[in-house]
Amino acid sequence: MINSRDIAALHPVVAARARAFLTRCEGEGIELLVTSTYRDHESQNALYAQGRTRPGKKVTNARGGQSFHNWRVAFDMVPLRHGKPVWGTTGEDGRLWQRVGAIGKAQGLEWAGDWRRFREYPHFQYSGGLSIADFQAGRSL
Repeated sequence: MINSRDIAALHPVVAARARAFLTRCEGEGIELLVTSTYRDHESQNALYAQGRTRPGKKVTNARGGQSFHNWRVAFDMVPLRHGKPVWGTTGEDGRLWQRVGAIGKAQGLEWAGDWRRFREYPHFQYSGGLSIADFQAGRSL
């Protein structure tokens, strides 16, 4: 199973945007930890099973081949405060996430913190307008 944290594992177009995002956050004094970039189908299926057939909270609605992570165009990260992950999304924590989201969007990334369904603050992606079906059909950036 592969669940990489390496920006270099992303498609080069997405990796460049991710690096610009990380650099801009660093310039604003925001430390980030990348938690996932490319995931193979097996790793994605293991995440999909969580909260369904395996213990834990549901963290994805995508099976293997149905996640932008599987196509190297998405990554997850979490901001750190004093070296600790910030998972809260209200108050001061929420303001930090909103700033991180705005920085990502300024780099041309789609931020899942804006999604109405299955809002996911750590998730950013760049698909160049392509859908999962496009990727599955062999199209690429």
